[in-house]
Parts: sequence; structure tokens; C-alpha cells
Amino acid sequence: MEKEESGSKKPVVNPKDLTICEATARMLEKARKDGVETAFDRALNMKACPIGADSACCKHCAMGPCRLNSKDPYGKVGVCGATIDTIQARNFARMVATGAAAHTDHGMAMVDLFREVVNGNIKEYRIKDTDKLIKVAQSIGIETEGRSEKEIATDLYKELERTYTQLEGEIPFAKRVPEKTLETWRKLGIVPRGAMREIMELMHRTHIGVDQHYENITKQSSRTALADGWGGSMVATEISDILFGTPTPVAVEVNMGVLKKDQVNVIIHGHEPNMFESMLVSVNEPTLIQAAKDAGAQGINLVGMCCSGAEMMSRHGIPHAGNFMSTEAILVTGAVDAMCVDIQCIKQGLVSVADCYKTPLITTNIRAHIEGATHIEFDHHNPQKCTDEVVIMAITRFKNRTAAIEIPNIRNTGIHGFSHEYINYMLGGTFRGSYTPLNDNIINGRIRGVAGVVGCTNPRIKQDWAHVELVKELIKNDVLVLQTGCSQISLAKAGLYTPEAACLAGSGLREVCETVGMPPVLGMGSCVDNSRILIAASEMVRIGGLGNSIADLPAAGAAPEWMSEKAISIGQYFVASGVYTVFGVTFPIVKETKFHKLLFEGLEQQGLGKWGFTPDPYEMAKMMIAHIDKKRKALGLDKGKERVLVDMAARREMDAAA
Repeated sequence: MEKEESGSKKPVVNPKDLTICEATARMLEKARKDGVETAFDRALNMKACPIGADSACCKHCAMGPCRLNSKDPYGKVGVCGATIDTIQARNFARMVATGAAAHTDHGMAMVDLFREVVNGNIKEYRIKDTDKLIKVAQSIGIETEGRSEKEIATDLYKELERTYTQLEGEIPFAKRVPEKTLETWRKLGIVPRGAMREIMELMHRTHIGVDQHYENITKQSSRTALADGWGGSMVATEISDILFGTPTPVAVEVNMGVLKKDQVNVIIHGHEPNMFESMLVSVNEPTLIQAAKDAGAQGINLVGMCCSGAEMMSRHGIPHAGNFMSTEAILVTGAVDAMCVDIQCIKQGLVSVADCYKTPLITTNIRAHIEGATHIEFDHHNPQKCTDEVVIMAITRFKNRTAAIEIPNIRNTGIHGFSHEYINYMLGGTFRGSYTPLNDNIINGRIRGVAGVVGCTNPRIKQDWAHVELVKELIKNDVLVLQTGCSQISLAKAGLYTPEAACLAGSGLREVCETVGMPPVLGMGSCVDNSRILIAASEMVRIGGLGNSIADLPAAGAAPEWMSEKAISIGQYFVASGVYTVFGVTFPIVKETKFHKLLFEGLEQQGLGKWGFTPDPYEMAKMMIAHIDKKRKALGLDKGKERVLVDMAARREMDAAA
């Protein structure tokens, strides 16, 4: 396990104690031999600040920083008199504001792109999914009958711009929220107006001497988070589908074995799909393919990582090399000829690792330069200028490779791309598309409930382990799992994304999976695509039989390995939407304070969801299942009535008889 290096006090930990990903473990071992440091090493050698971890410190003014004792939280206050509850609420609010800003800025960039495409100012992209365009427009009250695609799209982008800039009123996608849930929001005063206003107001409230009541700060945190989930994130997902196509299930290979020694390997890592879409064009450009062959390669191999990789995996079947905590390890293979990044979840440490293996690291977004990386600006009006140059750099690196190549021959195939639209079709077919079979099987008890298991990977916990163990426990207990973000790759590597994985599920869920032909875990996209889970939850309420609000559903959410401020915003918008949400690793709070009781109990008493925390995935599963059972009992489903499970063959017989 741990041993001391000769002449050093730094512990040496077996890589297999840091990750359950065999490919990543091998590359961590190679990195040590090569003298290369990764985030895993830095996490071992940097102890987390215990006061900061408990959110018991405040550094928002120059009278501090003020540190309160989490063991006696009410023993003292900050210099300004701020209590532990005010300090915690402010720190939490700033995490929500930053996370919401990240998703909101992403969504606004997609609106900008959509507007330019609709107005004909950008020719390189076009509307690929007209059906989705029409459905999204109809969902927010835009007239579509007898109108042209451009007329509908023009009205849509103008309406969606209100998501960001509106000063009063309710954001457009509030129309999608179940009536009773929306009624609760209105009663509490947390329906978002415009994302810019909510984020700005939340940041203002956390300034010294402004909002000094933890309940009032938390109210604005909920409003801001909802502007993310039902605003910025949802807009980003819906516009991406309209422009680039709505995902449908596709078999995709993941893990480092997708790299090819005899090809030019280009990795795209980040969050915005448009740059990746343009790269797909560049790697298929005949002149660049010929240039690669002239350099001695068999071709060009495009591979994704992190969330933009998850989107391209779902839309185009592009192979995926690994999640957030594997982004440095993949460079250690020596086989990556260029890594191209845009925004979010990109470690600055990639620069030094890439330099060790002479791999070009290219930033492309005006928002996200990295010292030591090459910057090539990505321009929507001329996207191939950037992506072609990246490919040329990768070809040059392939031709002049000096690093020893070691690619773990590990590939895991799974089915990805379960959008809300496809789930609707999958359950009922073209003419009977509906969530009714899902609701029916929850009502009759074959499916106990639904869980969203999402989020990052974190070096403070064994990579992938908590995700995999949690999901195994959930499906074993007949809980259908919906998945987004880096968690998707964790589970895909564990083989949980195949229909055959139904053998690990309880008898009821297994029967449903085998009848429909689906895995017990449905991958829905990147972390911004958590909005798909919100839409699915709303549809379950609309279909009926499971209560009148999202808070009534036998459902729960979890982020077992969260690490970013985006995750806190996501968690808060699920809680504010009515979902019990459990986080792992750590949680920025002091137990038994008034703020702790508000998040973990009080919000649920207001008609919303609530937070939960445990680093243990088995305990996490118990907590989620107990909540699901509580909701089943409240709905009178603890003694479910038996119903006949109707498969597609039976449906055809019914149609023929009719």
C-alpha cells in the first residue's frame, strides 16, 4: 500500500489504491517512472484545509480572513459580527453563483451561435433537428403551425435570450415546470427572472454588510440555481440538439485503448460541442488525411474526453478516452499527438504533462487561456481555420514522435445517447411514445424508483469506485439510474452500459430492461445535460399516477465524486426542484448549525427537496432507497397493484386487433 521513498518523507501509494480504472493505474505507474507529476500526486501531498472544507472561514473583506472553530461554531463570530450561519450561507451562495455562471455563459454562447446561424451570418452550421426546434418552440408557447423554419427559429432565439437578460417576469422554460412545483416556487419567491440578474444579485448579497440572514441568502441561492438548471443549462442542451442533432442510442468504445499507435491521435477535451463538431469536419478533410498518410500514419483518430467528449459520443459515436481524472494520464501514453481544450474542468497541470511528452496542448476559447499552452482562437465564422491548424500540429508531432508509446489495450463498449426524446420513443414506439410504461412499472413496483447519479471524479477518493458501487447497489434494488457527466464514463468502463448489465439488476428492473432491450443505466450526456433529467422528471409528473410535483416522485439524485462549483449549483437546482440530493467526498458545511438544518431538513419542509451527505456509496444507496420508499408510501405505492408488462410485440397485437 504505502511505503517511504528512500531519503524522502512523501508516501508512495499503489496506483490501484487511487483508481479502479486499470488503464489510468498503468499510466500513473508509467508517470512515476517518467518523473511526471499528476493531480493524484498533488492530492496526496496537499492536505485539504479542514476549516475551509467545513466552510467555517470568510475572506470576503480585508478585516479577515476570519476563521471560526467548527467544533464550537457559535463560540465566536467574524470581525464584522458574521455568524457561522451567515459565513456558510455566503460561501455556499458564491459556489452556486460561480457554477451557475459557468453553465449560463455556456448557454448564452450557444444562443449567440444559434442566432448567427438562423440569421445566415454563420454558414458552417445549420439546424439539423427541425422536429426538436418545433417541440422546443411549442413548449414555451411559440406558434409553429404554418410557419417556416426560420420564422420559428427567430422567435425561439429571441425568447430564449430572455433567459439571460430579463429583469422581471419568469424565465421561458418555467412553462415546462409542473404546475404544483411552480406554485411552490412562486409562493417562496424563487422563480428565476433572468440569469444575469440572479447571479449579480446573489454576488451582491454575499458582499460584506449586505444580506446577513442565512435563510434569505439561501432563498436567492435557490433562485440562481434554478436559473441554471431551467435556464442556462437547459438552453445549452436544447440548442445543441437543434443545431447538431438530438442523441439516440449508439454503441461506443471508451477507455484509453481507443488510441491508435499507427494513427494521428487528436483529443478534444472541454464542454462546448461546436468546436468538436468543427474538428470532426477537419479530421475527415481529404487533404489532411493525405498529409497524415504522407507523415507515415494510417489515418487520423479523433477521440473525446470529459463532457464535450460525452456529447460527441452520444451524437456521433466518437470514442471516448476517459473522464476528468484521466486527462493527465492519457498524455502519459505518449500516443496523444494533440490535445485541444476549450472551457471548464481543464487542469492547468496538463501543460507540464503535455510538455514532458512533447504533445501540443492547444487552448481555443477566449475565456480560457493557460500559461504555457498554445492558443489558437476558435471563431464560429471560420471554425476550420482553428481546427485545421490543430490537426496540422498533430500531424507534425506524429511525424516527429520521440516519446515511448504505451497504450493500455483496454476498451469497454456501451450504449449511450438516451435523450428524453428517445426514452419517450423507446418506451412506447413511434405512435405510442410516452412515459406511461415507466410510470406504470413504478406504480406496480417492478421499478422501485428513479435515481440521477451524476458528476465529476475527485482525487480525494478512489477514482470511479463510488460511482460504480453506488449504481450497482441502486440497480440491484430495482432503481433505474439516469446518468450524466464524467460519471457516465466511470460506469461505461465498468460494463454497466450494456443491456446485458440487466443481470445485475433486481428481478423487477431486470424484467423491464429485458422487455425493452435497454441497459439498467441510461446515459443522457454531459454535465450540462442534467437538464434532460429535469425534463424527464417533469414528464413523469405530467403522465400522472406519481404525484403532482417533482417533490412527490419516488426519485433521488447523487454526485458521489463531485469536485466543482458547477456541481453545487446543479445540486441546489435539483434540491430546489424537489429532489433529495446526496453528495459524497465532502460537503462545505458545519453539522448541527442552523444553516445545516436548513439545507438538510428545512428546505424539504418548504415543499422543495433536501440535501444529504455521506462519502460511503453503500450508505448513500441506503439513504436514496429509503427516500424513494418514503415517497412510494406517501403515494400509496408501498403495496403496488400488479399490472401486466406490455412489450412491443403485444402492442402490435393490440393494434392489429383494433
